[in-house]
Amino acid sequence: MALLARAALLAALLTPALLLAPQGLPTADTVPSINLTFDPRTRNLTWRCTENITAVLCAMTTADKGPAMVKGKRCHCTFQDSILHTGVTFTVTANIGHRQIVEKLVYTNPGRNGTAAENFSCFIYDADFMNCTWAKGLAAPDDVQYFLHLQDIKTRRERECNHYVSESGTHVGCHLDYVSELRHHIQVLVSGTSQQAAIQFFDATLLLKQIEIHSPPSNVSVACNTSHCVIRWEKPRSHFSTSNRDFQYQLRIQRQNREQHSDNPLVEVSGDSGNKYNFRSPQPRAKHTVQIRAADSRVLQWGAWSPPAEFGSGERPPSLVHVYLLVILGTVIGTVMLGYLFKRFLGTPIPQIRDKLNKEDDEIIWEELPPASGKGDPEEAIAVEEVRVSSVSVCTSHTSRLESFGKLSEC
Repeated sequence: MALLARAALLAALLTPALLLAPQGLPTADTVPSINLTFDPRTRNLTWRCTENITAVLCAMTTADKGPAMVKGKRCHCTFQDSILHTGVTFTVTANIGHRQIVEKLVYTNPGRNGTAAENFSCFIYDADFMNCTWAKGLAAPDDVQYFLHLQDIKTRRERECNHYVSESGTHVGCHLDYVSELRHHIQVLVSGTSQQAAIQFFDATLLLKQIEIHSPPSNVSVACNTSHCVIRWEKPRSHFSTSNRDFQYQLRIQRQNREQHSDNPLVEVSGDSGNKYNFRSPQPRAKHTVQIRAADSRVLQWGAWSPPAEFGSGERPPSLVHVYLLVILGTVIGTVMLGYLFKRFLGTPIPQIRDKLNKEDDEIIWEELPPASGKGDPEEAIAVEEVRVSSVSVCTSHTSRLESFGKLSEC
């Protein structure tokens, strides 16, 4: 009996003690959870916030990149420029009291694979405007509709596109005319809706300086002297406040009447050159054209060419063949003239053939004959003889000439 009484008394004492003992405390084999949650809009990773939980490190790992580390704050971590559409894994290392734990959260892109927008791209032009384009997902249903949202990474201010470009009723592009309000770094999100299937989203971060396509330089002018031409221009307008050294230029100088781009390498000119270029072009110069385009010196995404600016006379320089022909012709004419002058004034006279027929000093032999007795007047006889002698002289002259030709004739 004594033993039974003692056992009953001991049971009565232990029951209140067991009821007062704490329930649900972790044992050596239990790991406490900090309940990780992620908001894709704000890019904030949060956990259960109590006094005894302090985060040490947060990490985000994507399929195509390694882990990105950020220092955790009291109750959250923020991944400002994170890309989520490929799926990410978050890891938080935290301290609970004097114990360190590691907890993971896998975030996936909800919706059917292949339904998200594809081939997304944006560019800024004319300093104040931006165009974005994308293509319909290969697995997207026919009734899919896409929407573009832009968010400033620092301020988290968000806005939706208000000028969509549609193709067969589906949004495939957006025109934005308020680029001046955007900061250097933005985040874009293309989400989708459909009555037939859940649509995955697409997101990207854009550095506006890298997607700006500069307009052509303005006020292109050319001033020439006898040996050079100085080409000047003004820098294009930009979405950002940039100095001259932030630009890089290309010049295309083309000679007229030549095939375009043949033997004409592009000329690279840095922005700190004073926006001018000295082109060696001595006179006479043919007609030329010059065009200029610009790009950011760190990106080198070239813009459009400026309208052609002409310089030069437009007259083709004389060919060397014509010059050689003129020199040869002048040499021949000079040689002939010098030869003529030398022979005319300093050379030996050329012998002339004597004309015996027309020789003025031919001698006429006069023969005196005694007058015939009883026949006429002596003066008449002399006249007859003179005629005879002259005839004989002429005959003799003709005879000598005919003999030289091997012929004889009677006089």
